[in-house]
Amino acid sequence: MDRLTIIKVGGKVVEDPSALNAMLDQFVRISGYKILVHGGGNTASEIAGKLGIETQMVDGRRITSQSMLDVVTMVYGGLVNKKIVAQLQARGCNAIGLSGADLNLIHARKRPVKEIDFGFVGDVDDVNSRELRFLLNENVVPVVAPLTHDGKGQLLNTNADTIAAELAGELANHYSVYLFFCFDKKGVLMNPEDEGSMLHELSAQEFGQYQNEKVISSGMIPKLENGFKAKRRGVKEVLITNTENMMTGRGTRLV
Repeated sequence: MDRLTIIKVGGKVVEDPSALNAMLDQFVRISGYKILVHGGGNTASEIAGKLGIETQMVDGRRITSQSMLDVVTMVYGGLVNKKIVAQLQARGCNAIGLSGADLNLIHARKRPVKEIDFGFVGDVDDVNSRELRFLLNENVVPVVAPLTHDGKGQLLNTNADTIAAELAGELANHYSVYLFFCFDKKGVLMNPEDEGSMLHELSAQEFGQYQNEKVISSGMIPKLENGFKAKRRGVKEVLITNTENMMTGRGTRLV
């Protein structure tokens, strides 16, 4: 099968112009089919704060009120997404910015209320890979914002790591998929303050153990949960790394 590389890039990279430029310089050199999925959480939080809207997070996941949904729609689907698309066009890479609502790309349902009411947060039901494959075959690079829809007119905020993993899992039926979660650290660190504590490999069993011991917490939890889910669905490789190493294969490989 043809190779497909899916890069998920975190908000801290997207919000730093030099880091974003360096990442995009590398991204356009990736051979074969490719998709870019982006976050933008800090920008959304900053703009929400200026509008007097409180940001609430639980284990790295954003609680999304109606007013916060308006902000993340503007920031993720507009400001961040189109900046990235414009930068890719400047590099000769023909890109298209998409949310889950565009082309009915990602259908989701509002997360049911259990211990926590996450508000307008979507849990993915299905991915329309047919439209994505059409774009890829036309040498168009999809740039996907972390927004989905319920098919009834409601937009939903969905974790960007989840978006990347769901796309990877669905497209693994058609391509040899390589999934890279790129953020501001070299990989999964035993000590967040010590880059030398990076794990070169991580199994699902070890992840559960480290999570129980609070060694791994916060925003790394959804990243790893989604990464292992993608592995179970046939994704060839899942790597947690930074943008500097995304072409070298260095980082934390999920096994």
